[in-house]
Amino acid sequence: MSARQTVAGVLLLSMLLGSPAFTWRADAQATPPAPSAPPAPAEGPEPTESTDATPPRVSYINGQVSFWRPGADDWAPAKLNTPLAPGDVLYAGPDGNVEIQVGAGAFVRAAEGTQIGLDNQEPDFIQLRVTGGRAALDLRKLPAGHTVELGTPNAVFTIERTGFYRVDVTPDSTTLRTHRGGVATMTPAGGAPMQIAANQQAVITGVESPRVEMGSASPLAVWDRWNYERTDYMLRAASTRNVPPAVYGAETLEQHGSWRTVETYGAVWAPASVPPGWVPYSAGRWIWDPRFGWTWLDDAPWGWAPYHYGRWVFVGRYWAWAPGPVIVRPAYSPALVVFLGGGVRVGVGVRPLCWAPLGWGEPVIPWWGHRGFVGVASWHGWGGPRVVNNVVVTRTTTVNVTNITVYRNVAVTNAVVGVSADRFGRHDDRPRRFDQAEVRQLTPVRGAPDVKPVAASVTVAAGSALRPPAAIETRPVVATRPPHDFSSRLRAQGLAPGRTAEPTATTRIVPPPRSTRGTEPASTPSQPPASPQQPPSARSEPPASRGERQERGTRPPAPGSERPARVAPPERGERQERGERQERSQQRTAPTPSQPPASPQQPPSPTPSQPPASPQQPPSARSEPPASRGERQERGERQERSQQRAAPTPPQRPASPQQPPSGRSEPAASRGERQERGQQQERIEREERPEQRQGRPER
Repeated sequence: MSARQTVAGVLLLSMLLGSPAFTWRADAQATPPAPSAPPAPAEGPEPTESTDATPPRVSYINGQVSFWRPGADDWAPAKLNTPLAPGDVLYAGPDGNVEIQVGAGAFVRAAEGTQIGLDNQEPDFIQLRVTGGRAALDLRKLPAGHTVELGTPNAVFTIERTGFYRVDVTPDSTTLRTHRGGVATMTPAGGAPMQIAANQQAVITGVESPRVEMGSASPLAVWDRWNYERTDYMLRAASTRNVPPAVYGAETLEQHGSWRTVETYGAVWAPASVPPGWVPYSAGRWIWDPRFGWTWLDDAPWGWAPYHYGRWVFVGRYWAWAPGPVIVRPAYSPALVVFLGGGVRVGVGVRPLCWAPLGWGEPVIPWWGHRGFVGVASWHGWGGPRVVNNVVVTRTTTVNVTNITVYRNVAVTNAVVGVSADRFGRHDDRPRRFDQAEVRQLTPVRGAPDVKPVAASVTVAAGSALRPPAAIETRPVVATRPPHDFSSRLRAQGLAPGRTAEPTATTRIVPPPRSTRGTEPASTPSQPPASPQQPPSARSEPPASRGERQERGTRPPAPGSERPARVAPPERGERQERGERQERSQQRTAPTPSQPPASPQQPPSPTPSQPPASPQQPPSARSEPPASRGERQERGERQERSQQRAAPTPPQRPASPQQPPSGRSEPAASRGERQERGQQQERIEREERPEQRQGRPER
């Protein structure tokens, strides 16, 4: 082979190696295939609606309080520990007070003559409405990114910060007061958003052409102080040692029972003053929730946490509630039971629908949630061991619900209770106990019970209740989104979504305001007073770079914010260190043409931490205290020596008589002029940078 052929072969081979096709194949061979996704956990996907949103609960009732839910025939008495769903409405009568817990440290309370409703709820958003009366929002805790919206007839209020908020709705106006650092954004019907600062109040009169009056908030009233005391009491519960903070109702456990430690289950809670032979899930009723389906509502005042979290265990001769290990994010369940059905008959041709509490570590077979979650064994919200058929299994064990046949509490005497299937979810039939001979004929129900709700199933108590006046029952409100509509789900269950007793209030939709998170003024130390040689600066923040000033000048302000957030000035030590670094940098580089030397006729040059001022732009203002005369003289001498060593620069234009010899930055100019100056200075600096790099000595 000749030399020419050898060279041609090498060139051909190099071309092939550099081609895209060959490169792709080489990469494909060198890179191992991506590992396959791990198998899904045994319990299947978790439903966002069920696990991420704990429904608000009615946590306090005093006097006459009425309740209405879509699908009901009429208003009914409200009941403690009712989980609320969008569409629910509460009315406090002339002597009534009602409290709704909407978060771990967040409470909404309505006084006498007040109608309040829940319109929407998402994991980070809750929407309420008040059509008349007075209400208070005591938000001691509000997770980051969460929003509370309060719709009223005259305006909608968007709340993103903790604080105490008091709203009064009259036939003509709406007043919102903020206390304890609360800040709200108000959007009236047909108006622009406005921010209500801390300890301020806004009075909105009218709807079509609202008139807004702002002022200082009125002092706290007696009812407001009661709200403070009530929240303090709710947050002092000692049971939080054994119950996660996100679990509501811990304050009632201390009053109605005691904690003890059991070797197998850890900390357990045993209720006091229960009758002999009492078993869990026997004193209460099933109600139908449009989100969670069949939900247990117990008669006991402590009946929230033990029936929606944890498990029940039979210890010796008593029942105890075991919350299990404390986890970060507990998940709400409408009930934690196993449904049972089968061959037992409680009447002529009528089969029963029975239930029993889940035991330690046993999975729930959900009857609520989306497809793929219903009917699949789940331990959502449970942090303890997983038990199937009295055997502990690992988290990777695949569990088939058809193989789950043993539930520990089913074998406990009188633990299984039930009603006939045609009376399930009604007020007029209390659960009865089933003996062990009948229990042996029952089999677990996997999935939702085959029972349709009726109008009585969406009410929480039997009997009539006080109906609110028509003037506030159907009064429209202002909101940023329409109320959640469950009409299709109600029709699918055979319930009429609209009846004569239904509040038919409409909603005026306005655009949502921009978030005010991060725009609240920061708590900063007080600024040092200006010296006689330096007028007070128009800006309170420390001097920034030219790019930051230009961006700050062109950035539109957030709506509703009175002024941008203030930035704390740097400490004296930081300024001194910054100045020394800048001086060392100036000594290594030639001074720019825009840096004039200090002269007796002109005040000392700006501090090294500031950008140099161009001939078209006076030196910028300093937010720090002026240096002493000796420091300024020494700094000027160092700068003169640096300039003498550097290359000669074009002569500087002396300060004009119109330029004030002040340490202040510049006379007040428009934003456009400042932006144009910044752009000109940036072009000058870009032209000078190559020269500086060429003249800079090597390190």
